Amino acid sequence: MKKGRIIFLLVFVVGVIAAAVYTLQFLYAKEQAPQATYSLEAPAMGDILKKTVSSGSVVPRKEILIKPQISGIVSRVLVEAGDTVDQGDLIAVVRVVPDMGQLSSAQSRLERARISQHDAQRIHERQESLKKNGVISAQDFEQSETSLQQAREEFRAAEDNLQIVRDGVAARSGEASNTEVRSTVQGMVLDVPIQVGNTVIQANTFNDGTTVATVANMQDLIFKGHIDESEVENLHVGIPLILTLGAMPNRTFKAALEFIAPKGVEDNGAIQFEIRAAVQLDSSDFIRSGFSANADVVLDERSNVLTLSESLVQYDGSDPFVEAQTGAQQFERRDVKLGLSDGLTVEVLSGIALGDSIKQWNQPKFD
Repeated sequence: MKKGRIIFLLVFVVGVIAAAVYTLQFLYAKEQAPQATYSLEAPAMGDILKKTVSSGSVVPRKEILIKPQISGIVSRVLVEAGDTVDQGDLIAVVRVVPDMGQLSSAQSRLERARISQHDAQRIHERQESLKKNGVISAQDFEQSETSLQQAREEFRAAEDNLQIVRDGVAARSGEASNTEVRSTVQGMVLDVPIQVGNTVIQANTFNDGTTVATVANMQDLIFKGHIDESEVENLHVGIPLILTLGAMPNRTFKAALEFIAPKGVEDNGAIQFEIRAAVQLDSSDFIRSGFSANADVVLDERSNVLTLSESLVQYDGSDPFVEAQTGAQQFERRDVKLGLSDGLTVEVLSGIALGDSIKQWNQPKFD
């Protein structure tokens, strides 16, 4: 019996020692567990640019369509796309194919004018003879002379009309024929949609006419794009744009907003408003018509202000605050007043100062 008690006491002592060892190991392991630490970031002086993006293209402000003054067949083309022309330069020549109805009418008019002139000539000669014999007055003679002059002028006009209908030019014009298609402006030829042998039509009531060439001033370009209705009220004429062209990704161009459409159009379920901006170019710059472009529309900006990453800001309801370092991994709450934000960086108006260290509260590390 005594022996059993001794064994029980030994087992009990061993159990107590084992429990003590286990407890010590657990406490030691807990003390050695990694502690959470936070990286720090400091506010800095910088610029903030609030902007939105508009997609569109760069095109000439005006593209002038050069059309013939008469219908016919193209006999010569003297320019091609990319050529520069001055006002009045010859672009193409048209050979007239007369309309049979107009030709017949012009021939008939000429014949009537010839008859009228011949009749006026006979009357004038007779009146002249009568005046010499003192039979008629000078006034009657002058009337016959006037009638003869009018008949001669009508005959010349009928001749010119027939030549214009048949040949496209009158002998008395003394100027370039209207079979010659000339540029009406100075600029670059963007397109020549016709070639020798094509039939062209002059503009009339029922037809816009055939375009012989398109000419534009490539130093007077505009950006045409669209902007969402949620941003349009933040715009006003004159605000700056920064253009990035798809074909020239390493360069940017400045532009100034000059037009905001008063009416929106639906595009894929969203209301979009057209905008136009004048592109600012150096004399050596050349941008091809139709280049796709993205415009960063500057809505607001701040220069040389205290800035902080948006990711460092926390919110208590609608009240923003940050956690500023007070010691080694020790922080205190600082309420801050914020200004302009571009979505990544925010302007800090008060609450912290340059040189403070701010906790990256959502990025803990464990040692």
